Amino acid sequence: MSDITAQNDMNVAVSASAILPALGRRSIVLVGMMGVGKSSIGRRLGARLGVPFVDADAEIEKAAGMSIAEFFARHGEADFRSGEARVIARLLEGGPQVLATGGGAVMNADTRAAIKSKGVSIWLSAELDVLMRRINKRKNDRPMLQTADPAATLRQLLAEREPVYALADITVQSREVPHDAIVAEILRAVADFLNVHPTLTERDDA
Repeated sequence: MSDITAQNDMNVAVSASAILPALGRRSIVLVGMMGVGKSSIGRRLGARLGVPFVDADAEIEKAAGMSIAEFFARHGEADFRSGEARVIARLLEGGPQVLATGGGAVMNADTRAAIKSKGVSIWLSAELDVLMRRINKRKNDRPMLQTADPAATLRQLLAEREPVYALADITVQSREVPHDAIVAEILRAVADFLNVHPTLTERDDA
């Protein structure tokens, strides 16, 4: 594998070939609210590490033969959460990989325990106004926001979920910067968590 690196503003590079042996068979699991960028950042992170990216929501849709919105409408949230937990438990057997989970997945205690056992969890956190700007573009795809006041619903969901998201191994702020910058931060944080020492590089002043 090539020596893939991520570099932060302090010119400290993290080698993917150093992270992967420390990661072993574990997955890097992205958790957080809808709209934080778990899928888009996760794809880039998987590419940087040279491991598969898996979107749990896409796998649920594949297993159910319908969209998540359709599943919610036909079967309700309780049945969806039960199926979601089973799918994530199965996917966690396939590491190393980058796994993006749905916004409510870690509210299930069994799912949290499975992620703790077989993954390194990363909470992609974002401010409410950032989430609303992003979600407004695809509001109709979000079953939990099909309410009279989506902003109030989102605020309530944040209040309920953030204490659980905060149990993740690592927290990284998702904000309006290029996704590659977030990926670099994640790689540094994962290296720190796994006790992988980064490589100091010379500053390029050119």
